[in-house]
Amino acid sequence: MAVDKAILDRANEWLTEKFDKETREKVKFLIENDEKELVESFYKSLEFGTGGLRGIMGVGTNRMNIYTVGMATQGLANYLNKNFKGQQIKVAIAHDSRNNSPLFAKTTADIFSANGIKAYLFESLRPTPELSFAIRQLGCQSGVVITASHNPKEYNGYKAYWQDGAQVIAPHDKNIVEEAAKVSIADIKFNGNPQLIEKLGEEFDKIYLEKIKTLTLSPDAIKKQKDMKIVYTPIHGTGVRLIPEILKLKGFENIITVKEQCVPDGNFPTVISPNPENAEALKMAIELAEKEGATLVMASDPDADRVGIAVKDDNGKFVLMNGNQTGSILVYYLLTKWKENGKLNGKQYTVKTIVTTELIKAMSDKFGVKNYDVLTGFKFIADIIKKQEGKTQFIGGGEESYGYLSGEFVRDKDAVIACSLIAEAAAWAAEKGKTMYQLLNDIYLEYGYYREALVNIVKQGKSGAEEIQKMMTDYRQNPPKELGGSKVVVIKDYQSSCCTDLTNGKTEVIDLPKSNVLQFFSEDGSKVSVRPSGTEPKIKFYFGVKQAVENAQDIAKAENACNQKIENIKKSLNI
Repeated sequence: MAVDKAILDRANEWLTEKFDKETREKVKFLIENDEKELVESFYKSLEFGTGGLRGIMGVGTNRMNIYTVGMATQGLANYLNKNFKGQQIKVAIAHDSRNNSPLFAKTTADIFSANGIKAYLFESLRPTPELSFAIRQLGCQSGVVITASHNPKEYNGYKAYWQDGAQVIAPHDKNIVEEAAKVSIADIKFNGNPQLIEKLGEEFDKIYLEKIKTLTLSPDAIKKQKDMKIVYTPIHGTGVRLIPEILKLKGFENIITVKEQCVPDGNFPTVISPNPENAEALKMAIELAEKEGATLVMASDPDADRVGIAVKDDNGKFVLMNGNQTGSILVYYLLTKWKENGKLNGKQYTVKTIVTTELIKAMSDKFGVKNYDVLTGFKFIADIIKKQEGKTQFIGGGEESYGYLSGEFVRDKDAVIACSLIAEAAAWAAEKGKTMYQLLNDIYLEYGYYREALVNIVKQGKSGAEEIQKMMTDYRQNPPKELGGSKVVVIKDYQSSCCTDLTNGKTEVIDLPKSNVLQFFSEDGSKVSVRPSGTEPKIKFYFGVKQAVENAQDIAKAENACNQKIENIKKSLNI
């Protein structure tokens, strides 16, 4: 095939002396031998978006490499220097176990220091939430973590944080994007100033872990259940040191790790995908737990901000909990212990995202605790914590995609905190003679059975993007009148910031940032959320239904009824 001249010109630019010898040789190879990869690598520039960078590693403008990372960092450095004139600006930098992550982190530190900015660089791989903690603890103005979270091994990424320890939001997100777009390769200051780079190591880990220990709510239960067998896997990622360490620090003495997966490795050799949402990623941990007679299985993703768990059902067989179930158990435990410990006084709150189970709101309401609903993305949970700081206390919360948080000293989802509290909840349940599975069923008996499901419809390319947009337009112009036979009574349109009560025609303003999301609520309590993905060519449908239960024998029936209800809703929406 003939390569477009603009692509070839862009590739030839990477053969100049501005680029290192290894890069030049790889680009030359692509030009001479691999036209397809040449096009993929140079047909566009990897965009520094509001969530940072994420892409396949390799040479070229559309790949993750020291030059694309360099342009992003130089843009962020320029923005910081404009915003904090006259100050000694400080940033913290961490990285995960992915291939090239240490190189990208060092490159980032060098560029910041070359721009007169002090860089605290973790000496080796560390969890993303520890980076969030470091920003606040060290009084930094910004921070960067090199990670592609649970993406396939070919990917890496670059997340930017602000001085509150959260990922950047408006207006800084768009302003940083604009600043980074102005940067050319020639503008990047690669030659670092070692005087402005300080390494962070085990001493800093201790500060972080001791802070997490202060969140302990059931020390007596842990003492009584200290021998409870817990199997943990970091899936070759950054949780390898700190999660077993925090469990031991809290008093758990029987931590069993999946040794093959405790080796940090960006190729993730023992799994198809290092994603704790996938059953396959927990397969080795569950097999080990069955062999060892363990009570609980936990798995964190490569940057240790999300956690998946498996618990024993009433037949002693391990079953996976989904993100909504784990989040519900965690919030129930936190609410119950805060009440038991006399810490509830009407000035506390929980947070969840709009696509997360309504069970969390139902529980919060019953405990007299305010629940905030925010847009998808943990940075919006962090924004609530920032706005409420000093006024009310954050108990905990999270999102259906396996991210949870308690405490206010970290401003991102945190698997180190979550694992410590999930293990604690398991000990608390065991002290009462219950398993985590039975604890979840107790919650269903008290609040009703809640069931959630997600359907992704993939639409590739330009035509796919247009089709997705048309689907959203159609839903706005002709919203469904019923969901699986139950009348729609409320419509929320986050793009127009309007909530419409169809029973009386009244409208309310939704006090959240505008977003291309629609929600439909029916008379029987069912909820459907529709939104295009921000990172992939797909449109997402989130389903939430519920069913009353009178006794433990009703739970299986309620599950079947909820599953059928979801299928009926899908049919009514032609999905």
